[in-house]
Amino acid sequence: MNSFLIAIILANVLMSYKGFNDTHFFRKYEFYMGRVRSGEYIRILSSAFLHADIGHLIFNMLTLYFFAPVVIHYLGNWYFVLIYLGSLIFGGLLTVYFHKKEYHYRAIGASGAVTGILYSAIILRPDMMLGLFFIVPIPAYIFGIVYLLYSIYGMKAKNDNIGHTAHFGGAIGGYLLTLLIMPQLLFEHALMVALLTLPIVVLFGMAKMGKL
Repeated sequence: MNSFLIAIILANVLMSYKGFNDTHFFRKYEFYMGRVRSGEYIRILSSAFLHADIGHLIFNMLTLYFFAPVVIHYLGNWYFVLIYLGSLIFGGLLTVYFHKKEYHYRAIGASGAVTGILYSAIILRPDMMLGLFFIVPIPAYIFGIVYLLYSIYGMKAKNDNIGHTAHFGGAIGGYLLTLLIMPQLLFEHALMVALLTLPIVVLFGMAKMGKL
């Protein structure tokens, strides 16, 4: 496994494990809107290395594990890190945008960064197939679209503190950064680029209609 990928997964595992066992640490570094708006911007970054539970951590790290090698293969290590961190920041900024008036809003998880890598990989390799539950073959772009539609449900339900809004910011980050790095994909994979915008359009459409 690539050393850059190992380092990112290890950082997520170690910080999440610490958070599982240390409530003070968890509260200090989670995304908490009131604290972010008071100037604790480090929480935008640190919260992306915390997770709600083992299942949440495993799901994000497995998704990263499957899709990161595609990005690394096509773009190299440094662009992979750029897209991961850029997507993380996009996710945090979108969260601030949508929840800036909710001072008690809390969120954690690497979902924004991971979704950015997911979107990047799908744009780079739209012909990829995944094994849903490791058995049922499914086109990767279908997985990506369903993943974001589930995030809309999570944002609307508001029944956990997983950073569902960050999924979209991350997707936008991975999408834009990949196209900036390889603008020829706009023409080579035009249909896929268009399809992957659909959940993002749905999100902002629902927000404009006040349904989130």
